[in-house]
Amino acid sequence: MTNELEGRVALVSGGGRGIGKSIAEALHAHGAAVIVADNGAGIDGMRADPEIARAVAKSLGARAAAFTESIASPSAALAAVGLATKQFGAIDILVNNAAILRDAFIFKGEPGSWDAVLRNNLSAAYYLMAAATPLMREAAKIGRGGGVWGRIVNIVSSAGIYGNYGQASYASAKGGLIALSRVAALDLARSGITSNAIAPFAATRVTDAIKPANDAQALYKARALKISARHVANLVNYLCLPAAQKITGQLFGVRGREIFLFSQPRPVASLASPDADWTAETLTAEMEREFRSKFTELSTDLEAFNTEPLV
Repeated sequence: MTNELEGRVALVSGGGRGIGKSIAEALHAHGAAVIVADNGAGIDGMRADPEIARAVAKSLGARAAAFTESIASPSAALAAVGLATKQFGAIDILVNNAAILRDAFIFKGEPGSWDAVLRNNLSAAYYLMAAATPLMREAAKIGRGGGVWGRIVNIVSSAGIYGNYGQASYASAKGGLIALSRVAALDLARSGITSNAIAPFAATRVTDAIKPANDAQALYKARALKISARHVANLVNYLCLPAAQKITGQLFGVRGREIFLFSQPRPVASLASPDADWTAETLTAEMEREFRSKFTELSTDLEAFNTEPLV
């Protein structure tokens, strides 16, 4: 392992298991000090177990510490960032990975579950970014560590791009996190702080929780469960290195040894009526002529990535 992250301090939310644990291990192996932020709750956000984060921090040894509260509140986010600065003197890298899942069809979902998922999967990321970025900007101004620094990597989901059955809250939160990543990239560009998003395909608790509705979905799940989380950690680690200083505002995907760069929504066609307002009749004709062939199919990420991965 190289030590290109020596002297840097990272905070990884949801760092106690799965992708988050692999990310914490990769950053630590490359020299960073790491705060493992994870309250150890189940995939539904219930039944917290603080020993999970403590065990990971202990296994990493030196340059690691556990934060065991839920980070889904502004005060907890400030406390987590405060632990990084108190324990290791700074906060240079923030990886927002914590996520819970409470799937339900939109006509059966409960508002309380919606609120819990949005708070944990989206608001918590904002709270941590709001707590960490003033310190990152100040560090950039003084050239801490010999140069401009500051990395934010948000772990999103292809469900936030494609949508998926029964995942109104999860997909909405992840879609919001994609937008938040982009806004952060814009807001922090002058400080040289980068912000990127990664949609992972790997064996995680979220993948394991998939309840296939047909053979195609069952095959997708079986393939995804073959993929090690280390591949996602590899890309996160790269985006935190000096070589990635100019990469910001981007949306990536990782599926085993495949890395995807996703396009981001931009107009693909347009209609203009310079001489008169649109009517139902003229819109019908022009929609059919200009837009119909360009409409986005009503398919999910399960269909889009249902091929054998490179593992």
